[in-house]
Amino acid sequence: RIRNPYSRSQWQEMTHKLILLQAESSGVAATESDQLTYIQITRGVALRDHVMPTDITPTVFAMVSLLRPPSMEQRTEGVACVSADDFRWEKAHIKSTSLLGAVFARQISFDAGATETVMFRDGFLSEAAASNVWVVKDGKLMGVPTDNLVLEGIRYGLIEDICRELGIPFELRRISREEVFDADELLLSSATKEVLAITTLDGQRVGHPPHRGRPGPVCARLYAAYQDAKLASAG
Repeated sequence: RIRNPYSRSQWQEMTHKLILLQAESSGVAATESDQLTYIQITRGVALRDHVMPTDITPTVFAMVSLLRPPSMEQRTEGVACVSADDFRWEKAHIKSTSLLGAVFARQISFDAGATETVMFRDGFLSEAAASNVWVVKDGKLMGVPTDNLVLEGIRYGLIEDICRELGIPFELRRISREEVFDADELLLSSATKEVLAITTLDGQRVGHPPHRGRPGPVCARLYAAYQDAKLASAG
């Protein structure tokens, strides 16, 4: 029920202006670095009430920062993750400014010296604190359905498209905890992590020989195709 406050051209103009301002303040030319644009739109200013107000102007917050992708070591070695119960409310598909659930989940992995927290609800995979999780078994890439328990990342559709182009079998279904821990490969995807291999989960090495505890072949193919798609979209 929040109306779009700007036209497409106005969004583009605002983003372009922020990128130039960020480049000026950082001393790094906009053409020489990747930028991350973060936008939040809230309903707007109104008298305090639990009823959604109408006919008010949405509030827009936007910022641009340097995009810091995973390091080369993380790319080649993969990352460690931990698991936890998904304790969030049942509207996880809503991307709101209340990030408390994600903050609590991320803190679990931070305290454990890990990169992400892989969450399970009633014994089935949901997602990570700020990433979607993918399971590879026998060459097939599997993810969970995009229902109210999962925030569909902006890379969800792209991952499916890449699988189709590469001929990698793709399936969305409920995935049990046992299947996750028996996977050949585990992957994270997000705007900042792109496609990143999980190589240990709860201290257990992911996968089976010869790629156990190492990024696997499906991850390598998806990552390479992801980079191609990213460059193509940039024109």
